[in-house]
Amino acid sequence: MKRRTFIQTGATAVAIAALPFGSALSQLAPMPKSRRNIHGSDMAYVDQGSGRPIVFLHGNPTSSYLWRNIIPYVTDTHRAIAPDMIGMGDSAKPDIDYTYEEQAAHLHGLLDELDLRDAVLVVHDWGSGLGFHYARTRPERVSGIVFMESTVPPFFPIPSYEALGPFEEFLRGVSTDGVGEEMVLKQNVFIDQFLRAGGTNKPLSDAIMAEYNRPFPTPESRKPVLQWPREIPIAGEPENVFAVADANNKWLVSSEVPKLLFHVSPGAMVPPQVAQHLEANVKNLEMVHLGPVGHFVQEDYPDEIGKGIADWLKRN
Repeated sequence: MKRRTFIQTGATAVAIAALPFGSALSQLAPMPKSRRNIHGSDMAYVDQGSGRPIVFLHGNPTSSYLWRNIIPYVTDTHRAIAPDMIGMGDSAKPDIDYTYEEQAAHLHGLLDELDLRDAVLVVHDWGSGLGFHYARTRPERVSGIVFMESTVPPFFPIPSYEALGPFEEFLRGVSTDGVGEEMVLKQNVFIDQFLRAGGTNKPLSDAIMAEYNRPFPTPESRKPVLQWPREIPIAGEPENVFAVADANNKWLVSSEVPKLLFHVSPGAMVPPQVAQHLEANVKNLEMVHLGPVGHFVQEDYPDEIGKGIADWLKRN
């Protein structure tokens, strides 16, 4: 059964103000983290509450900090886990290439180590590709998916650079040796430009930006941030990531696992036409339409997302 929900943000804000912990928007500090050694490197992760596990997976160029204002909505009744991907957040920064395969090996290794059962994955950006991959290959561990601004069909994998429209020039530059290093490693465009002003309704504060930047103090430390866009499957390359994305898409469409999509407009990865495709083709999907914003929906609609997840969990 498909369900469509339209959130009136003003009314929602009033209702949320009455919650016992108050507005999540006041939370600026990162949450305490646990650590596990995975493939010889420490991975850091938030681990709060108890009960059915809800796993929050970030993408590029963020960390578990992205979920700080959403996690409090589930920890009264569930266990919230939010890893930092390898090389990002407070996880170790080993001397690896940070390919998709290496990121998947570390994240999936951590989730396997935690021995999660009946888990719900809440995913965004590259965290969605990794999360769909995990759910598809560990069906005994995952029983629900919540996604937003994600690697979904028919947008992803991308048939050509030309299909990227206004993003074509940017991604061609990032993928070009020398040019990408200048843009991402030296100029820090993914955090200081794209994250700060390009994906939210208003620029993020200096305090929030300082925390997003903290794991990446040097050009060398930003290697994972550069590698992630070079792993985007465009015109069939990289071949291995294209194959994963194709398999993920088939699973997402056909799986009976309950799914919840938070949709915004214009977004970046799930524009309205993609949302319409998903609504028409994905089994057991509910959609929540939040409102206008770009890519980093968690910074503009944390209360609506948190409340929406909590309500959905009561039914799934």
